[in-house]
Amino acid sequence: MEKIRVAINGYGVIGKRVADAVHLQEDMELAGVCDVITDWRIQMAVLKKYPVFASDDMFKTKMNEAGINSSGTLNDLLASSDIIVDCTPKKIAAQNIELYKKLGKKFILQGGEKHEATGHSFSAENNYATAINLDATRVVSCNTTSIVRTLTALKNAGLLLKARGTLLRRATDPWESHLTGIMNTLVPEKEIPSHQGPDAQSVDPSFDVITSAVKVPETLSHLHYWNVQLTRKADKEEVLDAFNKSTRIAMIKYSDELAANNTVKELMLAIGRPYGDMYEVALWQDMLKVVGDEVFYAYLVDNQAIVIPETIDAIRALTGIEPDAEKSILKTNESLGVKQSFY
Repeated sequence: MEKIRVAINGYGVIGKRVADAVHLQEDMELAGVCDVITDWRIQMAVLKKYPVFASDDMFKTKMNEAGINSSGTLNDLLASSDIIVDCTPKKIAAQNIELYKKLGKKFILQGGEKHEATGHSFSAENNYATAINLDATRVVSCNTTSIVRTLTALKNAGLLLKARGTLLRRATDPWESHLTGIMNTLVPEKEIPSHQGPDAQSVDPSFDVITSAVKVPETLSHLHYWNVQLTRKADKEEVLDAFNKSTRIAMIKYSDELAANNTVKELMLAIGRPYGDMYEVALWQDMLKVVGDEVFYAYLVDNQAIVIPETIDAIRALTGIEPDAEKSILKTNESLGVKQSFY
């Protein structure tokens, strides 16, 4: 079987995880990873025997001086690849688009970039088919991915009318906790709606969704509270059944002592997830409440991991190697160990 050669530009929080995930796929081959760094982070790629490339000749020299055997520059990596996943920092990726287009390379951006950068925003369970054979797409952010997954599940069950959510957002990525973040305060986003609601509508314009968000002094995950008006009266079991139709929503129970994001993180470590990652939306089953035609629920979002399976599916959609969304999702889930129940 001919494999799709995938390049990763940016070997940071998302890039290293995408690289590991690509390495697990039977229909993909990791062409290499590219970055500007020479510290312990890129050394991990060397240890994993991933081909390492430098952004340009200047950084190639720096890598070589640091004892890192660079395989070439970004241009060399692109020349040997079918598609590139850009995981560079926010706003940097937008500067790379012209190069990708000039070389005729398909590319995937992350949620930090604007929808307009690609004209398409991706979430596997919602709009996989619309991405097939496109030149580019944008995998929406961690929070937006969770919103689209959960609302799509309700929509597919014919239950979704309108949704209002409050997001408690982690202050920074865990690895940067010593550099930036907030302590002993809460910082509400200035605008209502916050950007996540309109971002979800970039994937599915039919969503009637409004979000508000608050930064909180922790780094383990995001926590969402949602109030959704249903199209009709329903009972709790019907709502839970709708969520269970998604293979990327996992039910957790407050009564199992999974009462906070740190305990769920410990669970991920206990089941052997790399980096303690959680690819699923972890939704509290016993907290969910239905009152007439309204449902109230809460869930956790792993800001470092939830977009990884979506990115793998986006690779298949853009390259056309798997035109069936369900088949791609199944392949990705099996390779990463994505499940609907953690034990």
